[in-house]
Amino acid sequence: MKIISKIATASLGLVFIGSSVFAQSLADAKKAIDAEQYQKAKSMLKNLTVTQSTKDENFFYLGWVYIKQDYADSAKTAFDKGIAVNPKSGLNYAGLGAVARLNKDKAGATTNFNQAVALAGKSGDPYTYVGKAYLLPVTTDGKVSVDDASAAIAVLQKGKVVAPKDVELLITLGDAFASQIKSNEAYQAYSDASTIDPKNPAAKVATGVLWKYANNFEDSEKQFQDALAIDPNYGPAYREWAETDNRWATADPKMASVKIKQAVEEYKKYLSLTDLSPESQMRYADFLISAGQYQELQTVAADLAKTSNSNLRAYRYLAYAAYENKDYPAASTAMNTWITKADPKRILPRDYLYLGRIQMKSNQDSVGINTLRKALAMDSTQTDVYGEIAKSLFGQKKYIQAGDAYKLVTQKSGRNVKLLDYFYEGVSYYYGYDEKKPGADSVIARADSAFSYVTQKSPSTADGYIYRARVNELKDKDRNNIVGYAKPFYEKYIEVANAKGSPDDKTKKNLAESYVYLGTFAEFKEKDLAKATDFYTKAKDNDPTNKQVIAFFARKGGGAAKGK
Repeated sequence: MKIISKIATASLGLVFIGSSVFAQSLADAKKAIDAEQYQKAKSMLKNLTVTQSTKDENFFYLGWVYIKQDYADSAKTAFDKGIAVNPKSGLNYAGLGAVARLNKDKAGATTNFNQAVALAGKSGDPYTYVGKAYLLPVTTDGKVSVDDASAAIAVLQKGKVVAPKDVELLITLGDAFASQIKSNEAYQAYSDASTIDPKNPAAKVATGVLWKYANNFEDSEKQFQDALAIDPNYGPAYREWAETDNRWATADPKMASVKIKQAVEEYKKYLSLTDLSPESQMRYADFLISAGQYQELQTVAADLAKTSNSNLRAYRYLAYAAYENKDYPAASTAMNTWITKADPKRILPRDYLYLGRIQMKSNQDSVGINTLRKALAMDSTQTDVYGEIAKSLFGQKKYIQAGDAYKLVTQKSGRNVKLLDYFYEGVSYYYGYDEKKPGADSVIARADSAFSYVTQKSPSTADGYIYRARVNELKDKDRNNIVGYAKPFYEKYIEVANAKGSPDDKTKKNLAESYVYLGTFAEFKEKDLAKATDFYTKAKDNDPTNKQVIAFFARKGGGAAKGK
């Protein structure tokens, strides 16, 4: 047994030594980057920058790993070292341009990109990475602007002239076209890459992603399967397959439960093929957010937060998950940790959005509303937030502010605006009306306008008419000489409500209110007691407890009561 043990130990040692030597090539480090094994790649490259310290490429690819891991400052340090080693390193200037873009230094990015291209010579790599840099997400929605995509396409097409068979350049060119939904051009670039190198799994995966965005899920899956047939351990194929199944679940509700389950399993397979670094787990966390898997997200985020070398971003995920799982104290603790300790440049509008929601669920409504407004100031596309603010203000009985907030909902929400938003705008102004306060007439006008819109767009919505009637009743300032502004709307309410069949209790009370108004108008304005009695009798049939009904028949005595 001891001999076997010694042989096993010796063999194991040889394996590790061999792996260590083999792992020191730049080609292997680049392959690890392509497979999204960033920790592995980083370890290799750190070693290479020591053992091959005169090769500027080693510093560049180390910096690029830092870019992929969202550590722009560390990336800049690596790129600067690469230029110190070789002042004519086009790749490292491309890297500095990428850092400048991430820091929103447009002039600095342009200067460095121009230098990278000027130093490229016959190499396609600087062109490729300037193109990749233009495609890095720099906005909260992660989308590539038309200008950035155009710049990427322009530089990549120049690079294609220099290096027409550079597969990575062609795939990047396809990505640039795909970002602008130029599917034919993207497909051609990916197809060219596959023709040059049929064994390249990245080109297959990129084509699969292209089909994903066209909702051609079957062909998309086939591309991922083809990539895995080339390399069964190519993790990005499983990741994109998972994200495709997640999109499939959203597009086809009948497939949702099956596809979400498959997507989670595929993502776990992806993780098993990476180095299970905090960065890859955080990418999994991003996926879980998009898939709405908040129980799993909270578990993953909690584990990430426990590790000694954890990225602070784990607390963002923990806050999101805890909020969605209604664990508001945990959400508050995690979000405050993230907001107070993270670099301010890394705080997203969505972070303030969740912080505001957490504060509101923690009975800090006023603070929460201000935080939500801060989120909106940073990203006005989050139109659902307007509704959240309005709803909270209404709940606090700050009705005029709520009406103004609902007005913003109807103005800003575009296709997402609902008729109910207009209705609550009107209700808020109606409840907020105070004839003693300045601008009272304006409040009435705003309420009337909102209810008018509701009744125009939905003539069968009875509540729109009764609220419009109530608002117009406020216009009659002289109670002894009413004009009857509300009369046509109460009449319309009666017509629409009765057309719906047997009324429920709420409708009966509203009908009684309507008949009482018409009865009062007949009695005091038209001086027609018989007509008034008829209206009050109908009011009594719907709600005999109505105080004005009781007062009318008490006032008129038995004679009025017998008028039925």
